[in-house]
Amino acid sequence: MPPWLAPHYRVTGAGQVGMVALMKWIDLPPIWLLVFAVLTWFSKTILTLPLPTWLGTGLVIFGIALIVMAVLQMTRKRTTPIPHMQPSALVDDGIFGFSRNPIYLGDAIVLAGLSLRWDAPLGLLLVPVFMWVIQTRFIIAEEARLKDAFGPAFVAYQARTRRWC
Repeated sequence: MPPWLAPHYRVTGAGQVGMVALMKWIDLPPIWLLVFAVLTWFSKTILTLPLPTWLGTGLVIFGIALIVMAVLQMTRKRTTPIPHMQPSALVDDGIFGFSRNPIYLGDAIVLAGLSLRWDAPLGLLLVPVFMWVIQTRFIIAEEARLKDAFGPAFVAYQARTRRWC
């Protein structure tokens, strides 16, 4: 088990991982993105329209680039991009000066791009639903942790930077 993951598992009984801890690691934004991507793929069976696949490809590339830039920036500041972990630094510059959640924004852009790539217009309707799920399951709790950890610095960051974009 990776050392950064070990503190988040509770061992019960004869060395079994507690179900709560296991669910915490299954409930991650990339899993939700995968679920919504699968729903988008299957939405083509209901309605398919020719959409600009070149734009979809561009959005997927842009979304992935946004995610990579944000993760690299967090790594340089020696804080975690993993939602359930306690942050060790407030990252409020660079790409985080544009959005408080550039990784989640990148996920939503990737989902929109996949909808266009796959000619699945109903998938575009899933993007705001995906954003709502991410906001309610992850962002609100993360913001509470950031406010507890960094107090006035995070409140000032919240005031000058939008949650999504």
